[in-house]
Amino acid sequence: MNCLMDKKYVTAAVKRIYWERVILHLDVEVYDHRSIKQKDVFEFYLLDENYSVVARFRKEETFPGKYHCWMNITNPGNCRCLPMGSYRCYVFENDYVMAKCMVLPELVPQIENCSRSFLHDNRGKAYSVNFYVSEGEEELPLLMHTLEAARIPLEQESNWQIIKSVARDPLVKLKKNLGRMFWKMVYFQYTLRYRNKEHVLMFMTEQSDTLGANLKAVLKRIRERGMEGQYKILTSARPASYVPQSKMSNWKLVKKLAQSKFIFLDDHAPILDWLKMEQTTKVIQLWHAGAGFKSSGYSRWGHLGCPSPISCHRQYYYGISGSRHISKFFSEVFGINEAQILPTGMPRMDEYLNPEYQKEKREKLYQEYPVCQGKKVILFAPTYRGKGRQDAYYPYEMIDFDGLHDLCRSDYVVLFKMHPWVRNPVPISDRHKDIFVDVSRYPNINDLFYITEVLITDYSSNIFEFSLMKKPMLFFAFDKIQYSFSRGFHRDYEEAAPGKVCYDFEEVLQALEDKDFEYEKVERYIELHFDYIDCQSSDRVIDWIILGNVPLDILREKVGWEDLYRKMKHMKMTALRQLEEKDSEA
Repeated sequence: MNCLMDKKYVTAAVKRIYWERVILHLDVEVYDHRSIKQKDVFEFYLLDENYSVVARFRKEETFPGKYHCWMNITNPGNCRCLPMGSYRCYVFENDYVMAKCMVLPELVPQIENCSRSFLHDNRGKAYSVNFYVSEGEEELPLLMHTLEAARIPLEQESNWQIIKSVARDPLVKLKKNLGRMFWKMVYFQYTLRYRNKEHVLMFMTEQSDTLGANLKAVLKRIRERGMEGQYKILTSARPASYVPQSKMSNWKLVKKLAQSKFIFLDDHAPILDWLKMEQTTKVIQLWHAGAGFKSSGYSRWGHLGCPSPISCHRQYYYGISGSRHISKFFSEVFGINEAQILPTGMPRMDEYLNPEYQKEKREKLYQEYPVCQGKKVILFAPTYRGKGRQDAYYPYEMIDFDGLHDLCRSDYVVLFKMHPWVRNPVPISDRHKDIFVDVSRYPNINDLFYITEVLITDYSSNIFEFSLMKKPMLFFAFDKIQYSFSRGFHRDYEEAAPGKVCYDFEEVLQALEDKDFEYEKVERYIELHFDYIDCQSSDRVIDWIILGNVPLDILREKVGWEDLYRKMKHMKMTALRQLEEKDSEA
């Protein structure tokens, strides 16, 4: 790489630093002092103290010479957190280093406030990103420092405390990792035995004792296409995410993992947080969520329950989404690149969109819930509150049951479908049972959408499926501020919600009475979230992933990121090092 910084053809100033969840944003103004200026030729790279190129910002020239740069610090492009170290940002033009990014003097007093700490591992560790300006230099180059920190004593320790900690810590670490070391050896031995696994597919969940949703749909379609003769199918379904498993159960799972060419998941698999699959195995995430609001995975890094820097998500070769437009949300959740999120659509939607299936389910639902016949149905289906499965709840006191009953008794039936993790039943009084029904035990919420006239929800991803019914929605967001702090949102809630947002139940009742649903938002939502509205999502998963027919534009983008990081490893910054060492000596 060549360096033209000493010519001062170009200078660059950082005018603003801000965060959007785990996305770091820089507004940079580049001043090109040459007589002939070229449009949008500059790239922005982070270099460490050894002048090694570590990452490249994504960028957009918003106005001639003005750039908006951004980087996901949990995944700058290589599906890993930005390593610990000190970095400076440089402006490149092709293979030339043109300038170092400086900080405007008026930004200096604010720069420390731009630093961030992301807590993880039950808030016992933190990943910090800190900003400074270099001291002892005439100019003000931007300096960024990243650090992975853990708990340390805040008071002087006695000799006895030091002896106990020295004796205890190695034993604690050994006890924690001994079992993992054993299973890693078992996995390695099985991989030596099962070398020929090109045609072995595994469908796996650690969230339930049955396969469901997307896993079930793809597996069903594989069988319908007669592919079982060509592929060996393995399955594993166990609730290991919240129920301890036996040694025999783990043994069977590890053996299946070692045999598999493709491993299809439907959610987080705790065993893959620490058991790394060999390179020839491809882990595919078929997550059930279409696209709600609440942040998950790495998009809520720093919040309680977020993943560690190294987790199951880092092993995904591909994930899926409903459209290219929303792939960025899934890539942020999993900490992988956007080109690894394939817009196949959700396989479980194949059955959902099937007219014959819809007709059959409508008839069965009216038989099971005869109170709905001849009435309009309101479905109240919010997500849970709490940290997770163990303490999930819904604050029923926020619902005005009397007011809802008075409004609906002549025209509507109200079905309450609570999140499966919410254990407490809906408190329906005897005088409300004529039109209120708790259907929380009904297994598939999507079936209920066929007879629903209005959906009332909050931050749930169930809006993804319901939107295709092209019916109105209301959003009861009484705790939006608290929820956005604890969980975070992918995007602006009011703008993205495909319906009217209400902040207390009185507003919900008024919107129902006035039929004020802001329905025009539904069509826009469908346009952004669905590249395909058909019954062929399972076929696309099979064709694109198993048979390797990924669309060329997506494949080129994926290969482009991989090539960039291979190239960066070999970018020699000798000329820049020599120039800066010479300047420091002077």
